[in-house]
Amino acid sequence: MTDLSSIDDPHQFLDELMRRDFISFLLRAFPHINGGADLTTNWHMDAIAYKLGRVRMGDCKRLLVTLPPRHLKSIMISVAWVAWRLGNDPSLSFVCVSYSNELSAKHARDCRAIMQASWYRQLFPRTIIASSRSAVHDFETSAGGGRLATSVGGTLTGRGGDIIIIDDPIKPDEAMSDTTRNAVNEWFQTTLASRLNDKKRGAIITVMQRLHQYDLAGMLIESEEWDELSLPAIATEDVTVQLSRRRTHIRRTGDVLHPERESLEALLRIKRTVGSVIFAAQYQQQPVPSEGNIIRAGWLATYDEVTDGQVVQSWDTASKDGVLNDWSVCITARIVGQRVFVTDVWRRKVEFPDLKKNAIRLARDCDASVMLVEDQASGTQLIQALRHEEPRGVPRPIARRPETDKNSRVSGISAMIEAGQLLLPREASWLAEFTREVLAFPSVRHDDQVDALSQLLAWVRARANEIEIVGPMLITVDTDDAGGSWPGYYEPDFDPWA
Repeated sequence: MTDLSSIDDPHQFLDELMRRDFISFLLRAFPHINGGADLTTNWHMDAIAYKLGRVRMGDCKRLLVTLPPRHLKSIMISVAWVAWRLGNDPSLSFVCVSYSNELSAKHARDCRAIMQASWYRQLFPRTIIASSRSAVHDFETSAGGGRLATSVGGTLTGRGGDIIIIDDPIKPDEAMSDTTRNAVNEWFQTTLASRLNDKKRGAIITVMQRLHQYDLAGMLIESEEWDELSLPAIATEDVTVQLSRRRTHIRRTGDVLHPERESLEALLRIKRTVGSVIFAAQYQQQPVPSEGNIIRAGWLATYDEVTDGQVVQSWDTASKDGVLNDWSVCITARIVGQRVFVTDVWRRKVEFPDLKKNAIRLARDCDASVMLVEDQASGTQLIQALRHEEPRGVPRPIARRPETDKNSRVSGISAMIEAGQLLLPREASWLAEFTREVLAFPSVRHDDQVDALSQLLAWVRARANEIEIVGPMLITVDTDDAGGSWPGYYEPDFDPWA
């Protein structure tokens, strides 16, 4: 292979660079199919290119890429990358699948348009579309390779490929249909997955936006054999993303995926328009479970406004030695009778000084009268610090130590949720992520919000059980863990929880 540094002619240098480097080729191909508009590059394109490079080298045979709509996933993978690979190896066979014939045909037309351009033919003179098979949806090269475009459920009798690309296998407005989703997943398992020419060396690439917990991507993730690149529109945690040429990109919590294309303000407008549940799936790649596991979606009641009740905060703090590895969570709720109205969920990765600062701020801002803190790790430190300092406007923290495992605790409070005692606002910035975690538990990576919720509901249940009525008197159990006592007289219409 020619050393690029030895090429003096700039035109020859650029041609050789485009043959070797996919992003360089993409920069040249993009204007050809987009009316001459230049491509605005971003690090996420290099991240996708790195994963595609692993497929090209044979290091990855099952690749899943999930990212928001209109971030060039189809142009990159189904169009430009196929054209680039066929340019370097015209014997390769591709099968490209989308949810409709119209969409797959559009990608096929764009790919063929690139390959028929004069600059492409000059760049890859050995790659020639054969006259014997040159249809838009099914063309062949003179070297025996080619590109077949089809739709989900389409016929593939007698056809196969070295590389199969699945690009948006389900239409967004059909994703809520169990019948449609199941049909897509079944077609993949029974038909498409068996169409690799070489089962050992062939590769399958799936690129899509998440639409439902049990969409095709959800099924593939559960198989645990897929290399996943998930690119949410707004980063939910700090992450280091591998790029080509041994580079990395450090993405911080809150970073927007491609701010030049969609700013944070634009994304928040989209979220207000489509709603938090759809935004969580299509833009954040974290679909909220439609049914739920231990806790069912149908149990979650909602409210429009609440101004009454006792303000209680439940804290679950980071538990690992490296505090930045875990989330700290504070759930703020108003308790009215035995109903729990969640008004806010604070969730951050912080070191202890910021944890204490935020605990004081949230207690004051929300006018909390009860603060529950899990008595473990940094939670123990927080309890000791607040009890020692007694900051003004902050209730004395109540130490809570769980006595059973997480599953048992959630199962124990599930009846309260089923009975409608937990109420969530109809809309809130934190709602989609909170609901997703609650419904997905225990099949969820992080369960800090679930821990804080189960602690809160267990305390509410315990307080109700500790009130014992004897004759005309209201007798209470005075324990620090219960949050203090309520002495007084019982009246028939008196509700101590109101």
